[in-house]
Amino acid sequence: MRRRSDMTFEPEEYERRVRELRERMAQRELDAVIITDPENLMYLTDHQTTGYSFFQALIVPLEADAVMITRALEESNVIARTWVEHSRPYPDTGDAILELVSTLRDLRLSDSRVGYERNSYYFPAYQQDRFHDAFGEGLVDCFGIVEEGRIRKSPAEIDVMQLAAYAGEAGMATGLQAAVAGATENEVAAAITAAMFRSGGEFPAVLPYVASGPRSMIGHSTWEGRMIRPGEHVYLEVGGCYRRYHTALMRTAVNGALSDSMYSAQELMKHTLAELRSLMKPGVTVAEVDRLARSMIESNDVGARLVTRAGYSIGIAFPPSWDEGYILSLMDGDDRPLQEGMTLHVLPWMWGVDGNKTVGISDTVRITEDGCQSFFTLPEDFTVHESSARSFPTPAAVPHGF
Repeated sequence: MRRRSDMTFEPEEYERRVRELRERMAQRELDAVIITDPENLMYLTDHQTTGYSFFQALIVPLEADAVMITRALEESNVIARTWVEHSRPYPDTGDAILELVSTLRDLRLSDSRVGYERNSYYFPAYQQDRFHDAFGEGLVDCFGIVEEGRIRKSPAEIDVMQLAAYAGEAGMATGLQAAVAGATENEVAAAITAAMFRSGGEFPAVLPYVASGPRSMIGHSTWEGRMIRPGEHVYLEVGGCYRRYHTALMRTAVNGALSDSMYSAQELMKHTLAELRSLMKPGVTVAEVDRLARSMIESNDVGARLVTRAGYSIGIAFPPSWDEGYILSLMDGDDRPLQEGMTLHVLPWMWGVDGNKTVGISDTVRITEDGCQSFFTLPEDFTVHESSARSFPTPAAVPHGF
């Protein structure tokens, strides 16, 4: 392992992660693992690239040095970013799977128990089939073996996530002020992203969600050039990113006076978040968190419901998603206890206020020794623009026949 000082974390952090991975390998009686998930590669080695749609893998033997398999162009990332000393690049005209099998044989692992991430997005079924055919017996699904380490963040990771939070909060604050009648959703999105990047943030796994008026009822909708109308609300969800670590938050802007139903929704979400933060600490189960959030939100009198899970683990992410929900989601039936170091996006949002509005207030928290703590300081109240900051244009006349 090359000990270098220009990585996201100190060398000792990566040494600990690899050591703990090998301890889990020994428990599962694995001689080596093949890691292909981009987030897991980042976690273990600091390797990152936007070219992860091309096959890449880290072979970690139980005792020998790790080896990275990459497209030839991407080997530069291994050299420039990681501690990995050995890489095997393949050209664009080459065969990544044959290179993988050849490397395993060179490491004398042909007759060994080798784990691979069967559920990895970027190790598709057709490549796995070819790998099985070429390698033969001894392959074992080890999905989750790296995630067991990722679920609890170290103090160094918490520090990096705080930098992501600063960027996300700057973007959200700017977006809330920009979300006025007469502005377009695109302008709001541009304001958010510019503020995040100027505050030191990097490209997030998902760009901001900006949905105005009736479009807020469309799941995961984001800007499409629509102009915000007087009296409409704007739902925003922003994920700040720094060194691929993310924190996320939801907020809502309202143009015009706050109606009784919107005020009721605001207060219920704020109260629910406060109760959740009081509840969440080591030993409390995932299911208990979900039940509290769900029971409180579904007690509303404005026609809304909590249509999704109550939250999810969040941390390292590449597109297409910023969440670690496949590691842990806040849902009923999961009796795993919360642990110190877990980081969770908690979202007691409301879908269908008055039957046609989605609104949100959410938080990203870290579980501490005896409770939890937010990454954010941004006020939770809806941002109310009682009179538009921009004049609302009159649509131009359209010639007959067009």
